[in-house]
Amino acid sequence: MSAPQWFIYLVLGLSGLCFGSFLNVVVYRLPRRLSLQKPPSSCPRCGKRLGAIELIPLAGYLLLRGRCRHCGAAISPRYPLVELTTALLFMAVYTRFGFTLTALAYLFLLYLLLGIALIDLEHHLVPNILVTVGLLGGVILQLPALAVRWWPLPAALLPERAWTDALAGLLLGGGLMLVIFLVSRGGMGAGDLKLMALIGFFTGLRGTAIVMMLGFLVGALTGLLLMAMDRLKRKEAVPFAPFLALAALVNIFWGEQLWDWYINLL
Repeated sequence: MSAPQWFIYLVLGLSGLCFGSFLNVVVYRLPRRLSLQKPPSSCPRCGKRLGAIELIPLAGYLLLRGRCRHCGAAISPRYPLVELTTALLFMAVYTRFGFTLTALAYLFLLYLLLGIALIDLEHHLVPNILVTVGLLGGVILQLPALAVRWWPLPAALLPERAWTDALAGLLLGGGLMLVIFLVSRGGMGAGDLKLMALIGFFTGLRGTAIVMMLGFLVGALTGLLLMAMDRLKRKEAVPFAPFLALAALVNIFWGEQLWDWYINLL
């Protein structure tokens, strides 16, 4: 007998909160070259080790009203927001794709993209280790497409796209970004090039085209808006990973509709 839907969403939500809590650790420690395992989490201001209550995802922040129980320093709202966002991602991907390999692949990608986007916003950095983990995970998740040649597998355990489409997306995304990187002479970071190759591997040829168009469009509009508000200088760099991450999210959930709409305009 299958579990009731409310129970599935409850488990997914709680799992998402826990994964979001770990992602906060990654976002804070990885760019600072700190170990992800030790020392235990502590208050950045007073250095006191966080207790059991403070470590409860989302609930700990609410119970302590957003402040350290030792020194009273304010805790960044980013921590509960990341946890809540991850929980919503878990539930949204399940709603859209069910319990399938495609859902796992997209959830894995979006989870990594959220962490990369947050790191890029704060440090203007796309960590190579996260891109490498993403590509390795993507290759592993594509293996059933090869295994099905020898062993019959249910449709739910097969990847959404063929190897050829995944590799075409990687080459298109990475190749176009390489051209932009060379032409811009440093205006586009090498990290963005690697990130777009990663996204292309997961989204395929068509998805890569959508992500790049959306990413550049939203990035350009945001840059113009910030310059109009005197929040950004003309030649000042803007972190691009958040725009690629947002574009990938839109493509995963609404890419087919966007593609059909675009084709009908031609």
